[in-house]
Amino acid sequence: MHFDLIIIGAGAAGLIAAARSAECGARTLLLEKNDQAGVKILMSGGTRCNITHATDQQGIAEAFAMFDRKQAGFLRSSLAALPPERVVELTEAEGVATKVEKTGKVFPVSNRAVDVRDALLRRVNKSGATLLTNNAVVDVARSDGGYIVSTANNLFTAPHLLITSGGQSYPGSGTTGDGYVWARKLGHTVVTPAPALTPLTTNEDWVKQLQGMTLPDVTLSLVFQDPERDLNGYGTKQHLISRRSSLLFTHFGLSGPAALDLSRVMTRQFAPTAFSVICDLVPDMPRETLTEQLTRSCQHNGRRTLLSLLQEFVPRRLAEWLAMRTTGKGSRPSAELSKKQLNHLSTTMKTCVIPVSGTSGFRKAEVTTGGVDLNQVDSRTMQSKQVRGLYFAGEVLDVDGPIGGFNFQAAFSTGWLAAESAATT
Repeated sequence: MHFDLIIIGAGAAGLIAAARSAECGARTLLLEKNDQAGVKILMSGGTRCNITHATDQQGIAEAFAMFDRKQAGFLRSSLAALPPERVVELTEAEGVATKVEKTGKVFPVSNRAVDVRDALLRRVNKSGATLLTNNAVVDVARSDGGYIVSTANNLFTAPHLLITSGGQSYPGSGTTGDGYVWARKLGHTVVTPAPALTPLTTNEDWVKQLQGMTLPDVTLSLVFQDPERDLNGYGTKQHLISRRSSLLFTHFGLSGPAALDLSRVMTRQFAPTAFSVICDLVPDMPRETLTEQLTRSCQHNGRRTLLSLLQEFVPRRLAEWLAMRTTGKGSRPSAELSKKQLNHLSTTMKTCVIPVSGTSGFRKAEVTTGGVDLNQVDSRTMQSKQVRGLYFAGEVLDVDGPIGGFNFQAAFSTGWLAAESAATT
């Protein structure tokens, strides 16, 4: 039961690492506690699996830099080892054709996450690595020769250990933070985990009444609203982050890429109820231009209803809410609108305030922010700076990026680099 490298966790990072390690000639064992590998892969992207983003390694790093420049710098070596175009090549080499959508997201043409998972499994099988499912790790310990990994029924040893057990997002898939326990035991600091890419909740009834509606192009900004307890103690409102993408109204609040990207910043702060989302419904048009266009439309076709006019910009249900908010009586002939009402309408469309009550937490989170402290991991090899022969890759690290395939790319790249480093040391 002795191997050259033991990998714990058969997710995206673990699967690609196991295949790469074995290809490099190392006797490799991949342990998975679930009865099948890649459970989270099967759930990702609405079961379609957004494997990467249509950009180069610099583009991936820049996406991470929007949240944390330190993370972007940490990823540069691994992205050089396995850039996004190479991920696409490896996927297609296993018979899974890919496509690029308008947003830049890369999906399998089949829209089936299972095809991506199975492609990774084929690589593992062809490489000669050993995959054992239903083998939950119960203990990890150091030994003179490296590491001892214990499961309920087996004991495995190896000079090298790679932890790819994920974070705490989608806990139903088995990612319950196990890797943090082992990392701490082996002398590492773990940055407190928090949910990221998770929906936002609100108590606003009008938002919930719009459930199921998607706005394809809006800009959302997260603003700290509490004048008594601002983040720096100055008592002023603060704009924290903005994202332009699509927005989905739900029965509990806000989802879709724009909202999900805001959640990472929000869960890192205190007092979530002190935050509001500012929604720009027409991001391509400055407020003054919007006011002028609305005014001209009212002047040139005054018999047209306000509801009809608004549907040039937003779906009907949202137009009805805007009309009611503007006139207090729902739709009416646009010629009856005063200059004050038109200014109020354009302001609402450009800066619609939605108080938020919190997030949906880890249960709906696509990734985890926080994890093994990057200061204690060598970004050139993914090896621990604290303990020789120990490696980390994937979501167990304190690395998380925006929605769009960036987090899968980070998992693939760090897993690949860790495997090559461990197999050739």
